[in-house]
Amino acid sequence: MTEKIKATLRDSNAARWTALVIVSFTMMWGYFLTDAMSPLMTMLEVEMNWSSSDFGIFNWSYCWFNVFLFMLIFGGIILDKMGVRFTGLTACALMVIGAFIKYYSVEYISPAPEAGTIFGIRTQVVMASLGYAIFAVGTENCGITVTKVIAKWFKGKEMALAMGSQVAVARLGTALAMIVSPLIVKNFSMSTPLLLALILLGIGLLAYMVFCVMDARLDKQLTAEQGEDGEDDTFHIADLKAIVSSKGFWLIALLCLMFYSAVFPFMKYATSLMENKYGMANEWAGWIPALIPMGNLIMTPLFGGIYDKHGKGATIMIIGSAMLIMVHVLFALPVLNYWWFAAFIAIVLGVAFSLVPSAMWPSVPKIIPEKLLGSAYALIFWVQNIGLGFVPLLIGWLLNEYCITGERVVDGQTFIQYDYTLPMCVFALFGIVALALAFALKREDKRKGYGLEEANIK
Repeated sequence: MTEKIKATLRDSNAARWTALVIVSFTMMWGYFLTDAMSPLMTMLEVEMNWSSSDFGIFNWSYCWFNVFLFMLIFGGIILDKMGVRFTGLTACALMVIGAFIKYYSVEYISPAPEAGTIFGIRTQVVMASLGYAIFAVGTENCGITVTKVIAKWFKGKEMALAMGSQVAVARLGTALAMIVSPLIVKNFSMSTPLLLALILLGIGLLAYMVFCVMDARLDKQLTAEQGEDGEDDTFHIADLKAIVSSKGFWLIALLCLMFYSAVFPFMKYATSLMENKYGMANEWAGWIPALIPMGNLIMTPLFGGIYDKHGKGATIMIIGSAMLIMVHVLFALPVLNYWWFAAFIAIVLGVAFSLVPSAMWPSVPKIIPEKLLGSAYALIFWVQNIGLGFVPLLIGWLLNEYCITGERVVDGQTFIQYDYTLPMCVFALFGIVALALAFALKREDKRKGYGLEEANIK
């Protein structure tokens, strides 16, 4: 039996990590488009007359289909029934389609009110949001697929390190978006970053096709040599009860909701925060938020490796949540309004942003059976998308209704001046709830013996 196990493709270090590189490459460009417009709030205000509410509606659209039409839930069930190849290719295709609609809307639909409105919202905003919503179905389902790919290919091996590495590469896409999008717009046009993302997503789709060839070979080996079907065809809808009845699962899902609600929506407005509070120019303001995902490149795999070898997963999540609270409180306080202090806080947030995901995602397979991981991750992503959609909408509304303090003039141009104290307090509140959930998860782990504090590598 030992010889048969060694014969499988996933027991080859080169093959296992090559598969990881390929799927991580695809996800990186998905994350690039996710945040391609995040640092452009001020430019959208000037070039296309978008208000903070328009910007909030656009970011809210990320959850339209995933949450309201339960596309993530269906995606998870399809993943467990059809496998990572079919689901992943479908998700990649949706990303490309959504990216095209988003690009077309910004490039070819007039931002002028004369172009008409849909439900009282300007047509350009609605159509760009529609493209973003379709793209979101693709990228979120690609995310759960890639997570299950790692659980499948790294079973019994460096799973946390692999998941941390994938997250790190994906965050590189976010960092690139925060840095290069303003510079591209300044030298070309508002739609150019979206065109670039569309091309890169097409390349990512081709890369995933290469992975599918490898995965098909692995499934044949698992079936022939171990009697194991790599596509988990033993899944039944009734098995979902094991997920929804697990308290540990729901604690992780809610922790994910609260933690990511204080990070990803913050990233949408972080460039504007740097401009309004710290007086940075728009083309450079994205560099400070880019420090957050850039730190993930090293720290997330590092913390994932620590979890693999030494355990302490629940403790890692507690530490990360506590750091998150400190960061947003410091951003809210009216002190040290200097770019270097903002950079320091961003680095601390980057550490917190590495700690929690490095432990949270590899903890799910300790609670949920492998054949249900697609549905489990999908349900977590669905819960997470509630925050990813509604929190930016909330922040945009708060800024528009309560946080306008006047105007500021930069290089002869007039911009709305925002006070970000209230939004940062909201983000800090999410962090407090996340910390309470992390403590509750640690208690539940002691009671149920999930092994969250134990090493992954036996």
